[in-house]
Amino acid sequence: MRDVELYRFLLGLTAPWTVSRVELNMKDQKVDVWAEHAADERWPCPDCGAHFALYDHSEERAWRHLDSCQFQTFLHARPPRVECPTHGVRQVKLPWAEPRSRFTALFERLAIDVLMESSVVGSMRILRISWDEAWHIMERAVERGQRAKPERVPAQIGVDEKAAAKGQKYITIVCDIEQGTVEHIADERTQESLDSYFARFSEEELSGVEAIAMDMWDPYMRSVVDHVPKGAEKIVFDRFHIMKTMSEAVNDVRKREHRELRAEGDETLTGSKYLWLYAEENLPDKHRERFAELKAINLKTARAWAIKESLRDLWCYLTKGWALRFWKRWHFWATHSRLEPVIEVAYRIKRRLANIVTYFKHRITNAVSEGLNSKIQTIKKTACGFRNREHFKTAIFFHCGGLNLYPATP
Repeated sequence: MRDVELYRFLLGLTAPWTVSRVELNMKDQKVDVWAEHAADERWPCPDCGAHFALYDHSEERAWRHLDSCQFQTFLHARPPRVECPTHGVRQVKLPWAEPRSRFTALFERLAIDVLMESSVVGSMRILRISWDEAWHIMERAVERGQRAKPERVPAQIGVDEKAAAKGQKYITIVCDIEQGTVEHIADERTQESLDSYFARFSEEELSGVEAIAMDMWDPYMRSVVDHVPKGAEKIVFDRFHIMKTMSEAVNDVRKREHRELRAEGDETLTGSKYLWLYAEENLPDKHRERFAELKAINLKTARAWAIKESLRDLWCYLTKGWALRFWKRWHFWATHSRLEPVIEVAYRIKRRLANIVTYFKHRITNAVSEGLNSKIQTIKKTACGFRNREHFKTAIFFHCGGLNLYPATP
């Protein structure tokens, strides 16, 4: 009887459930435990909660439980059913597992912890489950967390895109900047992608949005203007993307100048690509001497880099007025630089200036979105890519959704 009582405590079973027998299979390295209930018990309908006498039992099922001394442990039982006048014949809820699960809630909690810290393949080996079972646990956890999460509109929203696969395949990611969580994922990076998020809320709910950080992507901007009250005033074009655009212009200048110099047999710019992409304070010490020499030479690339670095000062001002004064001086310098890529970006920024200087009202950036993007890239790299886009979305919500993933346990 000791093993019966031991497993009753290990499984957390309480009346009317008890353990009827335990079998140890040394050959297969597993323990099988059978649970039974009192014969005269009345059971609640899972839909309405009204209690009824036992109608019949479902077929015997088995649930994987936490290992016992390195032996795989399985709980066996015949789930009771009741006949409710309102809802018909229903299987009652079992205290050790959620409906349609093949694992006990305690095992699922352990599996979720392991999956959070390891890849799916690694988790399979640790838990001794199949690939399909691991993904089933992740999917159930995400569904459970999303059902429990209150539906609300964040006051500060970040919108960004992420490459889902090769060939210009993207997903749109909406995040809560204050909480640092992914709130919505949609296929592609079209206006409809962002529309699908805003469509979940009423106009009154969307009026609570204070600011939306995004890159200078027209489809996203149109979606915000169409759905969010006074949306045009709440868009903040992210400085990270603006500086990224300027860095690309510097690189274009470098490539053009490098071709010209090489045609004359001059290899000055050879191997210097990444030096010009660093912010000055982030330049590794081992490259500082060479970079100082390059800046001292009368290079077009050096001028482009100086214009790019100067633009960073725009976000250091405390007021919009002073920022605009700086902008006018910077824009004149950039547009008179005779560097075509720089001039092109300067005019592009000018066209978007109204939603760049909204930063001085809302003071938000897409840094949280970029941080989540970095985490998502790690998830993608750990999994060696995702052939199934839905699995990719599940993994993002699992690791970045801020969800309560755990099932209730006895």
